[in-house]
Amino acid sequence: MDFDYEVYEKKRDSIHEENGKHLAGFEKWLKKDGLSEKTITKHISNAEFYINDFLCYYDAEEVQQGCYSVSQFLGDWFIRKTMWASCSEIKSNAASFKKFYAYLLTVNVIAEKDYEILCSTIKEELPQWLDTLRRYDGMLNDDEEWF
Repeated sequence: MDFDYEVYEKKRDSIHEENGKHLAGFEKWLKKDGLSEKTITKHISNAEFYINDFLCYYDAEEVQQGCYSVSQFLGDWFIRKTMWASCSEIKSNAASFKKFYAYLLTVNVIAEKDYEILCSTIKEELPQWLDTLRRYDGMLNDDEEWF
């Protein structure tokens, strides 16, 4: 089967339009929590990069798929593809994703089961993602441990 770039572009553009609505709602939701403008901007930026760049990188995937792709993103793609990957950025993204998907749960875009999977994946795999980043950056040899 051949890849039809025009079909992909149309699907991606439609997803980006829907994602824009989600991000606007997320911003309002964060403002109600009384977060600082700087914190809100960081959460929006992290969520936007994940849903519009990563989820649409190989194939145009809708925001719901993000609950199941966080490990691939934070444990591999983000580390290899961004110049700003760091332990603090991985943690920041994980926190933003939990907030963003909590918002999507409140507006019935995702199911509670999907949110629970996202949160448990982050909780269980975060140490591994950080270790992968350290190894990728050459901070560890394969036989060393990080303390």
